[in-house]
Amino acid sequence: MLNRYDRSSPMNGEAEVKYLDGDFRVVRPGAYVRCAATGVPIPLEELKYWSVDLQEAYASPEAVLMRYRELHKA
Repeated sequence: MLNRYDRSSPMNGEAEVKYLDGDFRVVRPGAYVRCAATGVPIPLEELKYWSVDLQEAYASPEAVLMRYRELHKA
């Protein structure tokens, strides 16, 4: 039996993802996406934070806040 961390073939490189409300869909297979705030790679199995409106992924709640502040500079 396979779980979500088992892969029949190794996937490398950056994935292309469509971010949805409460879920995401992989458009182009890959191992990770990049955080929009920090640029660090986020393994798909660890992806928890994203913006549907901006279609961006974030590595942590702190990265979400960092990106928000960047976009809303007064």
